Amino acid sequence: MKWDGLSNNRLMPWKGEKDPYKIWISEIILQQTRVEQGLSYYNRFIFKYPTLLQLAVAPENEVYKMWEGLGYYSRCRNLIKTAKLIRQEYAGIFPSSYEDILKLHGVGPYTAAAISSFAFGAPYAVVDGNVQRLLSRFFGIKVPIDSSQGKKLFNDLAESLLYKNDPGRYNQAIMDFGATVCKPAPNCSICPIQKKCIAFANKEVLQLPIKNKKLKIKKRWFYYFIVRAEGKLAVRKRPEGDIWHNLHEFILLESSLKISAQQASAQFFGKVKYSIDQVSEAYVQKLTHQVITGLFIHINIAPKAIPVGVKLQLVASLRKKAFPRLIVNYINKEGLLK
Repeated sequence: MKWDGLSNNRLMPWKGEKDPYKIWISEIILQQTRVEQGLSYYNRFIFKYPTLLQLAVAPENEVYKMWEGLGYYSRCRNLIKTAKLIRQEYAGIFPSSYEDILKLHGVGPYTAAAISSFAFGAPYAVVDGNVQRLLSRFFGIKVPIDSSQGKKLFNDLAESLLYKNDPGRYNQAIMDFGATVCKPAPNCSICPIQKKCIAFANKEVLQLPIKNKKLKIKKRWFYYFIVRAEGKLAVRKRPEGDIWHNLHEFILLESSLKISAQQASAQFFGKVKYSIDQVSEAYVQKLTHQVITGLFIHINIAPKAIPVGVKLQLVASLRKKAFPRLIVNYINKEGLLK
């Protein structure tokens, strides 16, 4: 099999797009998300909010509900903040300069370069993991990509290689090539630049690129108490300063250690009279730096024992609220909001 020039042409609805709003939506969704997962979210967002102004005036709860299940909800918060900011400070018109785009919430050098080059033809190199991997292998670079030196080296190298007459097309091509040919498990047999690749010549393809940081994974145990009363469920909105800010959840006890449902109930409610009706299996959600294990405990308590900040809410109203994926998985399996 030989490379036919089309093998790296990933079909995505935002490719070739010149509308900076749509490019921005796609880039924010694809931060820390695979294309396959993000595609349906992109299509739903563009259908629901075809223009930036429509997104800017949309109810925040509605936008969070649209984002539900995608994770990394700080992206959704930044999406909302940026839409409102552009409406207020730029009269609803997406800024066209790299410097102004870089000032937007949740936009770093990579995203600013992508929007600038794809929408406005500005000469900025887009350097994502696919590009870093390709450059590291082709030039035999052993500087860790996650080091300060490595980030600068790869950014400078990418800028020096940029085809400035058509930067958007060039950026898309090199990212596609890294995603489909020079993958983590590469397809060197069809690579048209194999003969000039230093890593291939030195049999070091699988050793590059190099990373020197190992993620420290924090383990957390969330014990959720399901309290029902007169067709209502006890729910609160998660506070700032932690994961899943602005999403909704049930009464929660967090523990740094794994404990039983009985221990969790006794620890949380103390001398309050209660009884446990049902305990779920463990539900696990893996995040970049932590693993959350959730247990759902159906418990009977007096309404006056419901903690401050938690409210009994109608089940019908909860269908419009956004919950973390861990909770959504349990809700869907148990039909809790039907």
